[in-house]
Amino acid sequence: MGIIWTIAHWVIFAGAALAVLSDKGDSGRRTAWIIFMAVLPLLGLILYLCLGVNCRHPRYHERKHRRYSTLSAEGYPEWVNVPLHSETALEEIDPHLRPLGRLLSCEDRPMPSSGNDLEVICSGKRKYELLMQDIAHAKEYIHMEYYLFGDDKWSDPVKDALIAKAKEGVKVRFIRENVANYSIGEKYYDQMKEAGIEVLKFTDPEKHFFSFLPRLNYRDHRKIVVIDGLVAYTGGMNIKDRYFEKWRDTHLRIQGPAVNSLQHIFLDTWVNLGGEMDRPLEEYFTPDHEFRQTGTDSEGEGHWEETGIASLDSPIPVVKDTVLQTVPDDPSSAYPACQMGYEWILNNAREYVYLQTPYFVPPESILSALKGAALRGVDVRVMIPAEAETWFIGPANNSYIRECLASGIRIFLRGGQFIHSKTLVCDDSVSIIGSSNIDPRSFDINYEINTFIYGERACLLNKEIFFKDCEVSTEIDLQTWIKRPWYSVLWDNLLRLFSPLL
Repeated sequence: MGIIWTIAHWVIFAGAALAVLSDKGDSGRRTAWIIFMAVLPLLGLILYLCLGVNCRHPRYHERKHRRYSTLSAEGYPEWVNVPLHSETALEEIDPHLRPLGRLLSCEDRPMPSSGNDLEVICSGKRKYELLMQDIAHAKEYIHMEYYLFGDDKWSDPVKDALIAKAKEGVKVRFIRENVANYSIGEKYYDQMKEAGIEVLKFTDPEKHFFSFLPRLNYRDHRKIVVIDGLVAYTGGMNIKDRYFEKWRDTHLRIQGPAVNSLQHIFLDTWVNLGGEMDRPLEEYFTPDHEFRQTGTDSEGEGHWEETGIASLDSPIPVVKDTVLQTVPDDPSSAYPACQMGYEWILNNAREYVYLQTPYFVPPESILSALKGAALRGVDVRVMIPAEAETWFIGPANNSYIRECLASGIRIFLRGGQFIHSKTLVCDDSVSIIGSSNIDPRSFDINYEINTFIYGERACLLNKEIFFKDCEVSTEIDLQTWIKRPWYSVLWDNLLRLFSPLL
């Protein structure tokens, strides 16, 4: 009997290992899965099929997005399609960055758009204030898509505001990430539905029973709000108490043609999840001239380089007339656009790169690009939380610090509020504010969205925000770091083995 179990063990492991080796994803991720399967082959195989399969393939991507692609091909007039896919705005940015704009538009993603006004939001209370005002002013529709939402002190008033607008006749559509919000019961959303809000589950076992398990590991990590086609929000902040009270995060409020890009991304998800539309698609998009007439109703004129930022808790001046590119990514895309965007910036940086992330578990290509930039003389700084959110993320973050310091990368531990920002600023020319962490889950598994901001003014602002965070941060010294106890180093390195699976 023992021989039979031994043979079965190795047959299962061999089959599982072949399945993993056929995956063309990150080698560190594949190695972690093979190690796990060698210890627990049957469980490892089941978990790999549920959580680890790499679905990046052109045919899968085309099939997944087919419903929206068909509707948009039939329903988008030229005035909608041209701005989304035109290279016109590329002419307004540094020629050095134009290849980046083209790279990020792969697989029919939106091209950059010009003439946008944006407010960078560094305070959860400021986001709450602006969002509630914009919801109150909504006249036609509100589109929302959130990773975390609901059932606490700050979320419930947002929910009540949505219900009130739905009762007024405003069309409210809401995409909820149900796996990450498993603790919130259906009654919470039933109240929204009873008021007329259309709510869709991102992963619905009732509609996708046979594909539910392979989809179980996918998370809709995006944060998108579009109101009346005139104002939009995106970035790192969810709708939960900790984002409004305890954490330091970064978000964007946008007015201008980039709102159409976010609308395009939301509708793609909505339609492909089975959501219905009550009017022709083109009516959800705003012509450029209407944005110019509307202008911005937020505070400030964007002269922060003269006045400085007094506090990250205060309203930050609006950046006017900016070129933006909203970049969605999902595990069915053949090309991981967000990861490739980070790599391009790191590989082409000339003077500095300042990066913030709560989870620093970089894929091999990102780690190599960071070290390569530092070794050629670029000022590379990475800011992570002094205290990690979970017991396993802290050691995983720590395991990369020594080799980063040795290559010349400067590492800052932000004290005080847990920093949840996912930002990058480079060379006074390009910034990123989005939902992607520097880890394999964000780059390979989650549905993410990042906004690439072109131009000096926005970079000067985002650089100053980084320096504000440095005021409550401690820089790590290599000589001090290498004196850490051996058991801490061993624990960090052990967690690093499984970091691609975290």
